Amino acid sequence: MLDLPPGTGDVQISLSQLVPLSGAVVVTTPQAVSLIDVVKATNMFEKVEVPILGVVENMAYYECPKCGNHDEIFSRGGGRALAKEQGVLFLGEIPLGGSVRATGDAGKPIVVAEPESEVAKIFMEMAAKTAGRIAANVLSRERRPRGLVVIR
Repeated sequence: MLDLPPGTGDVQISLSQLVPLSGAVVVTTPQAVSLIDVVKATNMFEKVEVPILGVVENMAYYECPKCGNHDEIFSRGGGRALAKEQGVLFLGEIPLGGSVRATGDAGKPIVVAEPESEVAKIFMEMAAKTAGRIAANVLSRERRPRGLVVIR
């Protein structure tokens, strides 16, 4: 698994041409400008025949740990709408919060440091959906006939 910078730069294009990839998970934030970049990325991956495994919406909302107030600082739902528009799986929403950053900075991802937390459960669910998509893609390739097939 590789975490790439946003966009459709040289790294993404070169990687997709040089290494056989199982697929791409595209990550967006709810803002329109982020969604524009993600559309470009999904189009680029489709052109180089890298399957889109799904879309993740990062910073979807903020829930105050002290009062429980729920705030959609950057809007919400753009990732889900994009996945529907592109015909790909929506993997989930990651809330904006300090625990993911803090545990990562400490060298322990949230799923290890706080496995029972709501955010860890979200990550685990997204990982399971992604693994399922990869498995489905592998199985569909194995069932395809080998060689050239002409249908008239």
